[in-house]
Amino acid sequence: METELQRRARQRAGQVGISLAEYVRRLVARDLARPEMKIDVTSIFDLGASGRSNIAVNKDSMIGEAFGSVRGRARRKRTFVQ
Repeated sequence: METELQRRARQRAGQVGISLAEYVRRLVARDLARPEMKIDVTSIFDLGASGRSNIAVNKDSMIGEAFGSVRGRARRKRTFVQ
C-alpha cells in the first residue's frame, strides 16, 4: 500500500476507533458481501427513437443545424429593445 494511502487509512481507522487491520477486514468483508453486478450491454440499445434519421450519413448536416440554432439563439439574446 502506498505510504499516503496507508497514512489516510490509519487516520480513518483511528477516527472510527479501530485498528488498521480491523478497518481493512471490514472493507474486504463489505466488498465481498456485495453481489457481483453483471452488466448487460444490450440494455443501452433502443433507449430512444431516432425519428428514422441516419446519423452515420447525415451527421455533418445535423451538427451544422445544431450549431446554427445555437448561434441564432445567441444573437437573439444579445438583441436590445429600446
